[in-house]
Amino acid sequence: MKAAIYTAKGNAAEVLQVTDLPTPSPAAGEVLVRVSHSGVNPSDVKGRAGAGISAMEHGLVIPHSDGAGRVQAVGEGVSQGLIGQQVWLHNAQWLRAHGTASEYIALPASLAAPLPDGVPTEVGASIGIPLMTAVHAIDALGPLLNKTVLVFGATGAVGAYATQLAARSGARVIAVVSSEEKAARALSLGAEWTLNYKSDNLAAGVREITRGRGVDAIIEVDAATNARHWGELLRFGGQVVVYGSSGANIGVAFRPLIANFARLYFFIVYLLPDGVRKETLRSIEALLTRCDLLHPPTTVFALNDIARAHEMVEAGAPTKVLIAL
Repeated sequence: MKAAIYTAKGNAAEVLQVTDLPTPSPAAGEVLVRVSHSGVNPSDVKGRAGAGISAMEHGLVIPHSDGAGRVQAVGEGVSQGLIGQQVWLHNAQWLRAHGTASEYIALPASLAAPLPDGVPTEVGASIGIPLMTAVHAIDALGPLLNKTVLVFGATGAVGAYATQLAARSGARVIAVVSSEEKAARALSLGAEWTLNYKSDNLAAGVREITRGRGVDAIIEVDAATNARHWGELLRFGGQVVVYGSSGANIGVAFRPLIANFARLYFFIVYLLPDGVRKETLRSIEALLTRCDLLHPPTTVFALNDIARAHEMVEAGAPTKVLIAL
């Protein structure tokens, strides 16, 4: 089978290569999936570049945790009824050497979720990390009816889903964006207001929108950059759900947070407890079956162009980047 690999960490063009590898066989509890599309996420390119951990965890790595395809075979203990089923994949390369940037992948059956009929594999390969993160972020906030939620990065991969889900839950959403084009998209996703972090005073904008009350909740994509604002944005008893940061350390304004009895909740989607992960998957299956979510536009690369795909993600791609297998 064809697969993209790297055996050392570094620049995409220098370390990524496409080669032939043996097609794997599913072990007990596993499924063998013929991959249609592989999703490229920021965590994939950071891992390949050596951000955080520069040492190779495995001698040879096939990158990417998200993907979609069709089950070709099953291992011992897995229902034969799964053969032929279309699935979307998550956590495929988490703590594993073999990710989705290959024509076939064998992985635990629990990491292959049904992709409802009519949902393209391009969508299936786009949702693993982004939609799972958004669903859990919204669930962590509890009931949202008539509450005001501020979403940083509201048109990004996670933010676009979080904006939609918060609005569907009855929240009034303030979308933080960086351009008029993104503001228009945020409004189409269900936001009621937008603030441009490049030109607007966020605290003043929130005070005006909420009549001085502050927001009930914040969904945070970049804690290192935005944590300093939390205290002046939140209402009394407000909460922040954090799923990302551009830096390893963050600084917060202690006094306004303690005075507001603020609650901070941090999580990483790869490490969701098993019960929470299963509930998240059930929620996503229901959302996909309804077929009314707005998914991000995609840019699709051939496997031989995987280095360009990684470079596009590193440059802050405005679309979801996929590899067609």
